[in-house]
Amino acid sequence: MKATAAVCEAAGRPLRFREVEVAEPRATEVLVRVTASGICHTDISIMQGKIPFGLPGVVGHEGAGVVESVGSGVTTVRPGDKVLLVSPSCGLCQPCLTGHPALCAVPALRWGGRRLDGTAVLTMDGEPVAARFLGQSSFSTYALVEERTVLKAPGDLADDVLAPFGCGVVTGAGAVLNVLKPQPNQSVVVLGAGAVGMSAIMAATLTPAARLIAVDMVPERLALAEELGATDTINGAETDDLTAAIKDATGGGANVIVETTASTKVLRSALPALARGGAMGLIGAPAAGEQVSLPVVQLIMGAMRIEGIVMGDGTAPFLQALMRLHRDGRFPVDRLVRTYPFDRIEQAMADAESGKVIKPVLTFGA
Repeated sequence: MKATAAVCEAAGRPLRFREVEVAEPRATEVLVRVTASGICHTDISIMQGKIPFGLPGVVGHEGAGVVESVGSGVTTVRPGDKVLLVSPSCGLCQPCLTGHPALCAVPALRWGGRRLDGTAVLTMDGEPVAARFLGQSSFSTYALVEERTVLKAPGDLADDVLAPFGCGVVTGAGAVLNVLKPQPNQSVVVLGAGAVGMSAIMAATLTPAARLIAVDMVPERLALAEELGATDTINGAETDDLTAAIKDATGGGANVIVETTASTKVLRSALPALARGGAMGLIGAPAAGEQVSLPVVQLIMGAMRIEGIVMGDGTAPFLQALMRLHRDGRFPVDRLVRTYPFDRIEQAMADAESGKVIKPVLTFGA
C-alpha cells in the first residue's frame, strides 16, 4: 500500500511530503485510512530534536480515520469502521493488566519506530522509515497500527473533533477525573489554557469543585476558559507574583493544581500556592535535564502530593464516556479546534507553536 506522509528527515528541517510504502497488515494489525490528525507539541518537539526518535521518521499521534483492512486475528473492528487511534499498550504487563494501559511497560511500542520484532512498518525508496510514533505516525494518509491502538468511534462524531480525544483531550480530562479527583467545595487551578488545559477545565466543571481558576498569558484563551466554565482567570503576563495571585483567587491555597505548561518557572511559582492536603498533577514535560528543588519538609507536614500524569491514565471506557459527554453537549471539544488541510501542516505547526490556535487539526481528502 502506497501512502503520502509528512516525513521529518532531520531535526530542524521542514517536513517533506514523500511517497512511502506501508507494510501489509499482520494478524494483529489494522490498516487505517487517516481522515484527521491533531497536532501536539510532542510532535513539534521531535522535529526540533528535543525528544529523541528515529529519523527520517513520521510522527503524529492524534489520529482518526476509517479502517481499510485488518489482520486475520483482529476482532474488535472491521473495514469501514470509524476509529480513534489511541496510546499503544501490550495488554500483558502489570500496568496493562491492572487497568492502566497508558503506563504500559513496553516503551518500544511508543518510541521504537518499528514493530517489536524489528521489521519496518514504513519504507521510503526501499529504506526503512521510523514509524509507529506513540503507536501511530498519523501524519500520513494511511497508518498501520496494532489492534489495541484502535478504538471504534461513533459514526456521527466529526473526524476533526474526534482526533484530539486520543491525546490532548484524554490527558487533560483524565488528569482531573481519573487522577486528581477534586472534592466538594475545593478549588482547581489549571496552569496553561492550551488543549490539555482546556480539557482539564471542561472536566473540572463535571466535578463538585467550587472554584476553577485558569492561568494563561493569552487574553483570548482566558476568555474562552471562562466560557467553558472557569470561575476565575489569572493573566500570567499581568502579575509579578503568581504564587500570591493563586492564593488570592483560591482563598489561601489551591486544593488541586494541574500543570500543563512544561515551564519549570511556572511550576516553582505555583507549588507554594498548594493548600495543605492539596495535590499537583504534572503533565507538561520540560526539556530533558531541567530540575526543580522541592520543599520536602513542607510537603510532608502539609500532606501534599505531586504526581506525574501520563495520558490522563485513560482507558477505552473512559474515552467512550468522554465522547458521549461531547455528543450530549457537556464537553465541547469542537470549541478548541481549528482545521488545516494536510498540505498546510507547516502552517498548522507554526500556529500551534505561537499559541495562535489551541488545537490545530489536519484534515485529509477522501
